[in-house]
Amino acid sequence: MGGLLDGRTAVVTGAARGLGFAMARGFLQQGARVVVADLDKDAAATAVEELAADGQALAVACDVTDELSVAELAERASRDGAGLDVWVNNAGILRNGDMADMPLSGFRALIDVHVQGSWLGCKYAGIHIGAHGRGGSIVNISSIGGKAGLAGQTNYSTAKAAILGLTKAAAKELAPKSIRVNTILPGIMRTAMAEQLAPEDLAARLTDVPLGRIGEPHEIADAAVFLASDMSTFVTGAALEVSGGRFM
Repeated sequence: MGGLLDGRTAVVTGAARGLGFAMARGFLQQGARVVVADLDKDAAATAVEELAADGQALAVACDVTDELSVAELAERASRDGAGLDVWVNNAGILRNGDMADMPLSGFRALIDVHVQGSWLGCKYAGIHIGAHGRGGSIVNISSIGGKAGLAGQTNYSTAKAAILGLTKAAAKELAPKSIRVNTILPGIMRTAMAEQLAPEDLAARLTDVPLGRIGEPHEIADAAVFLASDMSTFVTGAALEVSGGRFM
């Protein structure tokens, strides 16, 4: 039985670790060829080595805040494969702190990476996915914080909320090319950031998760596979919450 993404080429930004790595693995396991894009080229190369048993992956350095870098990533992925089919805007950073104490640079950094980076990804994925005429899928990674707002993360919540608007506008603009654009809103996931939390802090956050547990990276990957595959051919402009019901 074939995979859900057999014969397709997918780009995942910020894929050297965390949720991006999990999505890259999920795509590979469903038959896709995956371009592992990351600002840290060495980390991307290491990730590709770790993914070797799962399928064909390629490491590419990319700064998602730089238009030329994103354009070159899209062109290379399209050229080296049989056209580009799937693009995941996942790259992100954190600069937490109370708004009163946060320098403007801490706000702008989040906007540059999350919002500008996702916009550039949508722009160039839309150009190259449309080039082969068979359509495809763009998946933006927002956050449940973009829906509910999180104290101490005004920059992050602002950026992730902007991705919701970008997703819906891009979905309308790219629909004539049969390119679907959707977003995933992860909740508390088992990533390096969550593992740094003190046990009592994690327990406090889980009190408003109805399913009562932390999410696993593969659960975001499963959602991304669904949105990237033909299982969701009539789904566009949607915001899929993978949060255990947090802030529903």
